Amino acid sequence: MAALAVVSAVGTAADDRVLVGAPIWFKPLKFSVSFVLYGLTLAWLLGRSPARSRTGWWAGTAVAVTGAVEMAVIVGQTVRGRRSHFNFATPLDQALFAIMGVTIVVLWLATLVIALLQFRRGQGADPAATWAVRLGVLIALAGLALGGLMLAPTPEQQAAAAHGVREIVGAHSVGVPDGGPAMPLTGWSTTGGDLRIPHFVGMHALQLLPLFLFGLDALGRRIPRLRTERVRLRLVLVAAGFLTGLLALITWQALRGQPLIHPDAPTLGALAALLTATALGTLAALRAPTRPYDETAETAARPQELTA
Repeated sequence: MAALAVVSAVGTAADDRVLVGAPIWFKPLKFSVSFVLYGLTLAWLLGRSPARSRTGWWAGTAVAVTGAVEMAVIVGQTVRGRRSHFNFATPLDQALFAIMGVTIVVLWLATLVIALLQFRRGQGADPAATWAVRLGVLIALAGLALGGLMLAPTPEQQAAAAHGVREIVGAHSVGVPDGGPAMPLTGWSTTGGDLRIPHFVGMHALQLLPLFLFGLDALGRRIPRLRTERVRLRLVLVAAGFLTGLLALITWQALRGQPLIHPDAPTLGALAALLTATALGTLAALRAPTRPYDETAETAARPQELTA
């Protein structure tokens, strides 16, 4: 996948073709980078288990294989100059999109198995690390599942299907056609809702919560309270709550056909409420009574837990 990301980057620079309003190699580039991050994180999760698990091995293999198959379809369609997603224009295009549908279902189920393995795993030396992983996987599963919202045909597609025209079924934009004005780098719509945003945010909670915990450990070198077990665990729970609320908020925003960068008053109000709740939760976590702090015991156990 890393090599494919490099190839896609070169293709983006060298190939001037445009597909659905974006450089044709932009989608393979984004997907290959995303799969690299996703695969490395899942490998780290499986490596945290003290003993090898046959079930975990099969789940990890399923993720690797399905990711490779999906990228093969995306790259193959890119070379052909065809859309990989939502494309029903020809029997071949339809079959390839159906294959991608199967791969994402298998990938989701394999990720679910890995999540269940994390819950079967003991609490370990550091409950904060354990719950950062568990909750990160659960939010990632929700983000993956939200991708299914893109499969619903738009009103225009439904009208075309009524007249026997069924070339494109599904879209990532809401309220506007795919391929319109978009944000740089991400390609997210700036004129309508975009269901790729919650899909992306939820999926990468898998990295965000563990990274948040690493950030707490870095700050803990200067702030002793952040090295306290109960405080760290409560802050992880607050962060997971914030990500869950944010995922719900941006999904609601996208479904209303609203661009991420142009929120209306209800969206801003909901965001303010979420930030206020997060701030109050953070203060409560920091001010909560804690057990006497034992720096030697905690700092000796934590790095082993996080880097296992």
